[in-house]
Amino acid sequence: MAYTIRAVRSEDWERLRDLRLAALADPVASVAFNETYEKAAAQSNEFWQRRAEQGSRGLLAETFIGEDGADGGRWAGSVTVLDEGDSAHIVGVYLRPDHRGTGLAELLFSAAEKWALERPFVTRMVLHVHEHNPRAEAFYRRVGYRRTGAFVNDPKATEFREYEMVRRLPER
Repeated sequence: MAYTIRAVRSEDWERLRDLRLAALADPVASVAFNETYEKAAAQSNEFWQRRAEQGSRGLLAETFIGEDGADGGRWAGSVTVLDEGDSAHIVGVYLRPDHRGTGLAELLFSAAEKWALERPFVTRMVLHVHEHNPRAEAFYRRVGYRRTGAFVNDPKATEFREYEMVRRLPER
């Protein structure tokens, strides 16, 4: 499949909302996301407009999307990256089911890493993976992430863990 990877633009807010709602409606959403479909669906248009604008306003966050060239530019997946000082935190990873295993995730992670390398203090990429999301963890391991031993409790069900995984960035 041929994908175009790019940052979300302000005018993309409706498509951003639609992809996020699709992600939260996915059967694995309960372990992959801390936000619920109901909460996201109740957000105002202004909320989604602000979310789409965050990168263009120079905030410390960017969302990258993969457009499927074979499907008229339909958004096939996304990843958001946050500048947290010495770390760039990957959140909100989602691929539509028919785009999993196509190489799209690697392209999105590459865009997030390139963005992180442009940040002056970022030396590592960080993410959290739910203990009941082995497919995601296998992908993260394949692209160089390793568990640190740290974890946070799942805010939706504190008896479960979300493991911290880190990938060091190359020297600049």
